[in-house]
Amino acid sequence: MLEWMRAGRPRMGGAVAHGALTRARGGSALPARGLEYAVLDVETTGLDPAAGARVCEVAVVRMRGDGTVLREFSTLVDPGAPMEGREFHGITDGDVAGAPRAGALAGELAGLFSGAVVAGHNLDFEAAFLASELVPSGLPEGVPGLCTLRALRSQVDLDRYSLPRASLALNGHWPSGQHTALGDARACARILAEMLNTAPGELYYTGPAPRDVVLGEQGAERVGPVRLKSRTPVKGALPLATVWPRRWRPQELPPELCGGAFTGADRTAALKAARERGLFREAAAGAVALAGAAAAAGAARSLMRALR
Repeated sequence: MLEWMRAGRPRMGGAVAHGALTRARGGSALPARGLEYAVLDVETTGLDPAAGARVCEVAVVRMRGDGTVLREFSTLVDPGAPMEGREFHGITDGDVAGAPRAGALAGELAGLFSGAVVAGHNLDFEAAFLASELVPSGLPEGVPGLCTLRALRSQVDLDRYSLPRASLALNGHWPSGQHTALGDARACARILAEMLNTAPGELYYTGPAPRDVVLGEQGAERVGPVRLKSRTPVKGALPLATVWPRRWRPQELPPELCGGAFTGADRTAALKAARERGLFREAAAGAVALAGAAAAAGAARSLMRALR
């Protein structure tokens, strides 16, 4: 039981300090619909920055919890290395000629992240590239974050949780502009907004609160010319579904157990932890009720003695 209690704590350190969505109100939990979110997506030349992969496109959708888009930013990025992964993102060396380097975007991203929770579908991936390419250029570490992949697995029962599959299952549409940073950021923003607004009850954000994000002294303030990919979707309002299929879990799973491949064994472990958490809460509620009843009985006895 202690494992799920530990798992409920936000993960600190690195470019992003992870928070979570929960149905449980209490402590420092904030109503999630009342927050703003900076939904981030990056396209990269590979999977691991430690192995030399670099950012080649970045996009952010800044929105309110009700899905209102406040601002969008997107640009191709010169990775400063031969372009790999073209079969996935379709970006060529010629496309990024004259585009800004990742470090020049630190000031722009700091402004977009300021006062918001940074969200992404498998946010660990984006966080690794922020740490590798943006933190050295002045982007502060520990910005509050929310992984929509973990949140979906925690709250909603689906067969598959990839961004396109989840979108199709929940709102009936394949995302447009797949494998463009802005297209994927907008699809993620839509999933998040729909989650917050179609949940059967209030969802709360637990984790580091949104704060001002100030660029470090070593950061560059200028962005340079942005370069949009030709397949970048048109900006505009998010078309939100108002009702999701009845797939909400009767009991939420611990978000920290909902990462990785989320195999059958992972699901089983998360379901077991959720049941243990439910039993713990029931026992705690029962103890509080018993203590209240005992206190009331004691007060009644004292009153009777005083009246004699």
